[in-house]
Amino acid sequence: MPPAQRTAFRQLAGHTAGIDRDAYAACGRDWRDPIIGLGPHDARLCIFGRDPGRTEVEHALPFVGKGGQLVRAALYRQQHGAGTAPPDFAASVAAGHDVFWLNTVPYKPLGNRAWSMAVKRRFHPLVVDLLLHAWHGQRGERTVIALGREAFFWFGIAQPAEVGAALDAFWAQGDARYRRTLRIDYRAGDKAHTVMLAPLPHPSPANAVWFARFAGLMDERLRLLLNS
Repeated sequence: MPPAQRTAFRQLAGHTAGIDRDAYAACGRDWRDPIIGLGPHDARLCIFGRDPGRTEVEHALPFVGKGGQLVRAALYRQQHGAGTAPPDFAASVAAGHDVFWLNTVPYKPLGNRAWSMAVKRRFHPLVVDLLLHAWHGQRGERTVIALGREAFFWFGIAQPAEVGAALDAFWAQGDARYRRTLRIDYRAGDKAHTVMLAPLPHPSPANAVWFARFAGLMDERLRLLLNS
């Protein structure tokens, strides 16, 4: 990430209440530093989540906690064949090198509670800048696996009403939303960018309804998105 962007994140963090400073201090990390993975500008997929947890703070890497490891294990299986598993932590991290990684807010919140809409809006312009300028996707389209409701509805922030309505209608489909995709025209300034959203449940172990099913859903998403 360019120094100017990192500085902008650090400045916003300095004015944001609710960052779990004790978790950063326990790991010897600066709580002002954003935990952002990014990736190749032409990555076929973006994995878009909610926010980092304690393990992410410890390693200063996104999506490496228990839920994130489910995501990375699915990427490993897609690369090495069904039934395989990353042999170690380094292999799971390497499995995500061809993916673009972002969160709605790149800081761990107190109590792992979702960030308020006010905080998400505060960081929104900086995250949008990374989404649209650090990552271009392929063939003029950005395909995003949005993990959970918070990540999915982030794409309605500062958008025309019709985008919000499309998000609402899509989410209302129940379980079917995890097998279908939604194409939107994402507005930024005077330009529209084609984004295809492929939501999945949040992979947190606390999400008892979906945690056990997540691996299968993630495998199916990757198979359909990467083999099309």
